[in-house]
Amino acid sequence: MTGEIAKTTMEELARLAGVSISTVSRALNDAPSINARTKHRIWALAREHDYPFRSSMAAAPIGAEGAIAIVTPYVMGRPLPLSHPYFLELIAGIGEAARERSCDFTISHISAATYEDLVRVTTTSRASGVIFLGQAALHASFNRLVDTGARFVVWGAHFPDQRYCAIGSDNVAGGRRATSHLLRLGRRRIVFLGGHDPEASQRRRGYVEAHAELGTEVDPSLSGQVEFELESAESAVGGLIARGIAFDAVFAASDLMALGAIRALRASGKNVPGDVAVVGYDDMLLARLSTPALTTVRQDTMEAGRLLVSTILDQSGESRGGFIGTELIVRESCGA
Repeated sequence: MTGEIAKTTMEELARLAGVSISTVSRALNDAPSINARTKHRIWALAREHDYPFRSSMAAAPIGAEGAIAIVTPYVMGRPLPLSHPYFLELIAGIGEAARERSCDFTISHISAATYEDLVRVTTTSRASGVIFLGQAALHASFNRLVDTGARFVVWGAHFPDQRYCAIGSDNVAGGRRATSHLLRLGRRRIVFLGGHDPEASQRRRGYVEAHAELGTEVDPSLSGQVEFELESAESAVGGLIARGIAFDAVFAASDLMALGAIRALRASGKNVPGDVAVVGYDDMLLARLSTPALTTVRQDTMEAGRLLVSTILDQSGESRGGFIGTELIVRESCGA
């Protein structure tokens, strides 16, 4: 009778490595909860003792100290396009920070639209934690998600009843700073462009506060409800012009909106900044390259990336997150 060579078992690998069976299992499946040194030692023992690898196992440990999943938001009922310029810059900031920490990151195929989506992405991912880019209408769902023990952080706005960790700029202060600058330049008919999302709503609050500080009222006709897209803002500003509504400035809740406004103004024969001054929010690369160069409120995406990554990798206990600084970058589009 031909005898078969006995195969090394997971229990034997655990004994050889001096660790638990569950640690061996997680190491062989490249789980981020096991450090790189332990992974490499267990994989070396497995090869040395001819452990029978399953086809579903990773080819080798990647050697990263952790892994992060990035989840993009829904915008206007559909997943945010991965080509969106601002989020590309934010993802680049996360990627650079992850590389500095010897950490891998992936873009999830899931775009969260419901609480069930949030649970799904945090429970099925092998990552150390999840970064959600934007809250959309999921603030209450993120508060619920805290009770699951999931490790996650949100790039977005802050709320008084917030239970989860969020990193973002001080949207109210940024909106107030941009609007106050336009008011100091003597502009009194300032259009606000923004949607119903939390960040745009807070930037509009800053816009209203700046008017109140000067003792001027906000004209309701000078608000355009638009999404974070160039075409949406272009259409809204074109509509204001077509209806004969007079205005001498635009404060947009994003640079893409501001660039859309400039395109509509040019199409109608108006000069920027001579006839209408324009200020955006974000300071994307496109803002620096546009003609005229766009005045904007800067959000540092590199700093944002560092804070988001460190929050996931160093998270301990309860954290509500924090703010990154904002700075008004004055360029040609506001005339000063």
